[in-house]
Amino acid sequence: MIATPRETVLVNCTVFDAVAGSARADHAVWIGADGRFRAVGTADEVLPEARLTGAGIVDLAGGYVAPGLANMHVHLSLGLPGHLGDAVHRANLAELTLLMADSARRSLHAGVTTARLVGESRGADFALRKGIENGAVDGPRIFTAGQALCCTGGHGWDADALEADGADGFRRATRLQIRGGADLIKVCISGGIAGEHEHIHTPQLADDEMSAVIDVAHDWGRKVTAHAGPADSVRRAVELGLDCVEHGYELDDDVTRLMAERGVWYVPTIVVSRCRDFFEASGVPRWLMDRALGAGPRHWESLQLALRNGVPIAMGTDMPPHAEYDGTTATVRELEFMVEAGMTPLDALLSATIRPADWLGKLADLGSIDAGKHADLVVVDGDPSRDISALRTIHLVMKGGVVYRDDRGLSSTTTERAGFANTGSTP
Repeated sequence: MIATPRETVLVNCTVFDAVAGSARADHAVWIGADGRFRAVGTADEVLPEARLTGAGIVDLAGGYVAPGLANMHVHLSLGLPGHLGDAVHRANLAELTLLMADSARRSLHAGVTTARLVGESRGADFALRKGIENGAVDGPRIFTAGQALCCTGGHGWDADALEADGADGFRRATRLQIRGGADLIKVCISGGIAGEHEHIHTPQLADDEMSAVIDVAHDWGRKVTAHAGPADSVRRAVELGLDCVEHGYELDDDVTRLMAERGVWYVPTIVVSRCRDFFEASGVPRWLMDRALGAGPRHWESLQLALRNGVPIAMGTDMPPHAEYDGTTATVRELEFMVEAGMTPLDALLSATIRPADWLGKLADLGSIDAGKHADLVVVDGDPSRDISALRTIHLVMKGGVVYRDDRGLSSTTTERAGFANTGSTP
């Protein structure tokens, strides 16, 4: 049975205001039967009118309420060489879709209510997105690039990136993703960690090829993000109109200043160059682990340069959002690393909430706890805008007014029990 939201008011909580960048104590959140926030304010302001609708009351016992997290670099069909890649490549399309659905469910339970997919396999992402939207599958709101684009033999070719060559080839490849339903376009413009026969600094696209992707995507109202390592490849793409950089393993002062000047976003995925335990558990080959961990110091410097020069940053992991990492998830650990690199906890929280909504063009619907927006939220024990590690205590996850995780059974206090699904589950 598909769970549907009901009129509900969350009380006895502190609410993080992502627009003002502050936490509001002793507040209440009214969620409507349409799965959107109806009102946010003090209990005295919210409860009288809400009670007229027969709304159930949920006591959050002093918890902190933050918007659901957005992870902006996700591969639900992650196919790194090793166990993960073997499972993906052996799977037929039905099996692959089920593997991705499981990862989507785990991601949602980890507090990720919005995921930007940046390269998937065989069109399964489009089917999964539809299943989630129809309520048949539990998962985050999906914005997907379809298949990533690469040159022949380029980064990701063995993970089902779509190969093309020449400006005309990349125009066609871009249009094929848009035809399939892509919300954005992902293009690989340099080498990376997971390509055996390349280096991170290997340039892989000519200017006319990058321009072809960007121009077609922009003509169709889609943004373009690029897998990129070296500063020179990033600079060329930024000058051609690129919208976002993934990884940026080897950025420099000049290119980060240019990115800030042009309003080009950065998704650093800093966890991927410091996740030895994940690589070992995934059985990746030694060359991949050595390359990834060896890139760590320079990758860290790139993030610090981006922070220093004011590049707009959104959080993304490249690792599965729910993957176990240092006693928490990859999503939360990424945010902690960003703070360790010099970002304030407030900015880190914004990089995983309202700022992704801005990049996605969904500020009217996502990213903050405001009337009219989708009721996507997490509940934690402390204030993550002051201590980002408070996100390690996520114990309740709601998307669209439906609770998908409730470790402490707080939702059972409501007088209207309907509208809660999978309560008590853990990531």
